[in-house]
Amino acid sequence: MRRDEDNTEGEGEEGESSQPPVVAANASGLRCNGRTELCERPYGNVTFLGAHDSFAASGNPFALARTQEIDVAAQLKLGVRMLQAQGRMNNNKLHFCHTSCGLFDGGSVEDYLKKVKTFLDQNSNEVLTLIFTNPENISVAEVWKPAFDNSGISDLAYVPNEPIPKRDDWPTLGDMIETKKRVVVFLDKGAAAPEGGALVDFILPQFQMIWEDKYSSTDDKFPCKVDRTEKPLAPVDQLNMINHNLNLNIFPIGPVLIPHRLVAPKTNSVNTIFSHAYGCSNFTEERAPNFVMLDFVNVGQGMEAVNRLNGFTS
Repeated sequence: MRRDEDNTEGEGEEGESSQPPVVAANASGLRCNGRTELCERPYGNVTFLGAHDSFAASGNPFALARTQEIDVAAQLKLGVRMLQAQGRMNNNKLHFCHTSCGLFDGGSVEDYLKKVKTFLDQNSNEVLTLIFTNPENISVAEVWKPAFDNSGISDLAYVPNEPIPKRDDWPTLGDMIETKKRVVVFLDKGAAAPEGGALVDFILPQFQMIWEDKYSSTDDKFPCKVDRTEKPLAPVDQLNMINHNLNLNIFPIGPVLIPHRLVAPKTNSVNTIFSHAYGCSNFTEERAPNFVMLDFVNVGQGMEAVNRLNGFTS
């Protein structure tokens, strides 16, 4: 697996115990997502730590539907730069809910986005990605967009120059920060315009631009395949996300899956994350994944693994 630094080709192969090359810092000393080196790196060539169902946080170990132990503000403070969540209607209002609002209701999307906006206002050199799911095919223009508008996130949202940008077509993190368009928003369903690209210019159709491997895995080896994607781009030209969240089936007759908290330290270890990333690298021309999505981001070595995937040893 390789990391192409600043759009140049890197040839070295590495095993799990080796370290990726570290690029030189930029001359200005500006820090982008905490690193001077990332300012000149294109968005499509950065690995971001992601939180699966980021809203579903609880410190109660008996809350079986939880996927996180710390709230969104704490996740962002920890270094998470991709927030994933699932939108559903609850009493005629858009909420983030895990499978159903009766199982875990994370509150309104607008309130959640206001918390995210507070972090962004306090951290002006951070690029953040939001990947939301829309299982009920709720109107993007009439319901989703107002939540972004009312929270203030719309003003920071990035709009690509091309309807469907390839992985190498994205700007650098430094450019996104300088232009104050440093939030990238993806939605899995209902965001695509009939002619291609986005129905709402900043709410991007996820699977035209990002492919995922299998989700809700119960296999701790995380075998990789291109599981969800859409045309027109080939997977090698898309961004990609590894769903590195392990589930436990608690009902042997039929699948009833819950996040496997007991093994989270191992699941979120550097070696296990690297093994998963290498397993998917056959589909990316040996490039590191763009998003590493975890349950229980406060457990294990997720941030260390992402730093190493980005080419940093400390």
